[in-house]
Amino acid sequence: MFAMRKIPWGKYIFLMLVAGFVLVPMFATVLGGFKSLGELRTNPFGLPEVWEFEYYAQVFADGSIWQLMKNSLIIAFFSVLLTLIIGTMTAFTFSHIKFAGYKYLYNYFLIGMMFPAAAAILPLFLKIRDLGLLDSLSGVVIPQVAFGLGFSILLFRTFFEQLPSELFDAARVDGCSYIKFYWHVILPLSTPILATVGVFVLVASWNNYLLPLLVLNTEQQYPWTLGIMQYRGEYGIEWNRILAYVTVTITPAIVFFLFAQKYIVEGLTGGAVKG
Repeated sequence: MFAMRKIPWGKYIFLMLVAGFVLVPMFATVLGGFKSLGELRTNPFGLPEVWEFEYYAQVFADGSIWQLMKNSLIIAFFSVLLTLIIGTMTAFTFSHIKFAGYKYLYNYFLIGMMFPAAAAILPLFLKIRDLGLLDSLSGVVIPQVAFGLGFSILLFRTFFEQLPSELFDAARVDGCSYIKFYWHVILPLSTPILATVGVFVLVASWNNYLLPLLVLNTEQQYPWTLGIMQYRGEYGIEWNRILAYVTVTITPAIVFFLFAQKYIVEGLTGGAVKG
């Protein structure tokens, strides 16, 4: 007799609802760029009756989008790079080196998780102005790294502490210093958590609107989140063009997420189960 396997219908239905809540607007956005305005109003969620490729072609032919994408890519690249370097070094120190007051210093970094950038927008603007970083990409990158360090240090430290202590003991016997152990042992074993933190930082940086709006004044420095507002003002009622523009600009973040998703679950389960 085979035991009847109980199917968790409730779980499946809940997951399908969550997936539909995310995927339906995304597919409607992608398909909306292939529709005429009339069809977009009458059939916003269905497949196009006639596939119109001209709106996507016009977005790609517009030279400004490549400058916007380039600026967004530079900001995201340096935000991810600096967050990973500073975050891993700091977390490695907290996980392997015990010094007086390290718990207070660790908690000080975690306090940054409690305050979003919008809560400190005025003092942040004044500090960026005093440092002479207004209207520069570094004025966007540095605050993003600072506000992302608390979350990244929490994940990195938990992941590092779960690595076998015998690795460090064996390295010490072989005369390995902290720097060599960090570079040759810790980093190669931390690919899942590096990918996890990298994806979160990249997506947050790619979609950041408030901080570039606060810092940047020159159009040549704008990322895509500011560029789309100009595009929205230029083609206010042509929603098919705007949806095509949105689809093109969010594609890099989605592609990077899909590329790194196999590491995300492993990194989260290995690095975020305890604080």
